[in-house]
Amino acid sequence: MERYELIAPCHFGLEAVLKKEITDLGYEITEVENGRVSFEGDAEAICRANIFLRTAERVLLKIGSFQAVTFDELFERTREIPWEKYLPKDAKCWVKKASSINSKLFSPSDIQRIMKKAIARRMQAEFDLERMPETGSEYPLRVFFYKDQVTVAIDTSGDSLHKRGYRQQASKAPITETLAAALIMLTPWKKDRILVDPFCGSGTFPIEAAMIAAGIAPGLNRSFLSENWKNLIPRKCWYDAIDEASEMVDDTVTVDIQGYDIDAEVIKAARENAKRAGVDHMIHFQQRPLSDLSHPKKYGFIISNPPYGERLEDKKDLPALYRQIGERYKALDSWSMYLITAYEEAEKYIGKKADKNRKIYNGMIKTYYYQFMGPRPPKRKAGETVEA
Repeated sequence: MERYELIAPCHFGLEAVLKKEITDLGYEITEVENGRVSFEGDAEAICRANIFLRTAERVLLKIGSFQAVTFDELFERTREIPWEKYLPKDAKCWVKKASSINSKLFSPSDIQRIMKKAIARRMQAEFDLERMPETGSEYPLRVFFYKDQVTVAIDTSGDSLHKRGYRQQASKAPITETLAAALIMLTPWKKDRILVDPFCGSGTFPIEAAMIAAGIAPGLNRSFLSENWKNLIPRKCWYDAIDEASEMVDDTVTVDIQGYDIDAEVIKAARENAKRAGVDHMIHFQQRPLSDLSHPKKYGFIISNPPYGERLEDKKDLPALYRQIGERYKALDSWSMYLITAYEEAEKYIGKKADKNRKIYNGMIKTYYYQFMGPRPPKRKAGETVEA
C-alpha cells in the first residue's frame, strides 16, 4: 500500500500530546512544528488517525511543497504537482483555506484563484477535458505559506475532528473536545481515580474523560470526507478501522466522574450531550455551586475551565471566585487540580503557586494551564481500589 506524509494540526502548546498519540498508533513521526505534527502512513493510517486521534484538529494528506515568491511561480509549481495521482477526473477540488506567515504571497483570494486555475490546467491536460466537471467527491485543499515555502495538503477529515457528534448543546464559553481531551491526557488521571469538574458547562471534560475510560474512539460515531475517496482509500480500510475501534469499547467500566454547574439548564444540556456520546451512565451531573464543592474520597482530580471574565463587567467578580476555588481546593485533602484559564492573577487569588504552568492558545486566546499536583496514592495490591 502506498505511503504518504500526513499532517495533523493541533492546539499550539499541545504538540507533545499529539505526538505520543500518533506514536502509540504505531506511526513514525517525521516532523513536529508549532501547531502540527507530521507522520508517515498509508491509506489505513488515514482512517485510523481520523477515528482514533483525540487531540488532532484534522488529518491532512500532504501532496507537495515548494518555494514561491511570485504568483507565476505559484501557478507553475502548483501545476507540476501530479494531481491525477490524487484526484479522479470528476473531483471537486479547491483551496478551502490558505494561510501565510512571513511570505511575499499573502492574499488568500489570489492564492485560491491561481492555484485552482493551475490544478484545472493540469487535470484538463491529463484527462483530455475541456473543463473540469466537478461532479464527484470533494477534495478541499489547505495551503500553508511560511517564509515563502508552500505546503499543499488535502483535508481528509471534512468537519474538524473536535466535532465528535455529541455536543449539540454548548455553554457560553465552551472548550473544544480536542483541547479537553489533550488537557486530561496531560494529567496523571486514570479511570480508577475520581474526577470532578465544578464548572462543567456543556460537560466536555467529564464526557471526554468517560470516553477515554471506556476506550471509545472519538471518531467512532461520525463520518469523514475521505470515506468517499474510493480512488485513494479502499472501503475495507474504513471497515477494518471501525471494527478495531468497536472492539476496544468497554462502557461497563466502573468510574467516578462528576460534573457540577450552577445553571440547571446547562446541566440538562450536559446530560443530553453525554447521552449522545454513550457515556451518560458513567457521569454524575448535578446543579451545584462552587461553595458546595467537597468530597470524602482522597486522591481525586479537579480538571476544569473556570470563568475568566470574557466580558469586562465580569472581571470584577474574578478575585472572589478564584479565592473560593483556592479555599475549596485546600479543603480537599490530597487532591490534584488542573485549571485552564486566561485569568493571569489566578494563582494570586487561589493562594498557591502552581507546580507547573503551561501556556496554551485556545483559539486566539492565550490561556494558562495551572497544574496543582497532590500526592500520589499509596501503591495498592492487585484488586484493591484507591482509598475512599
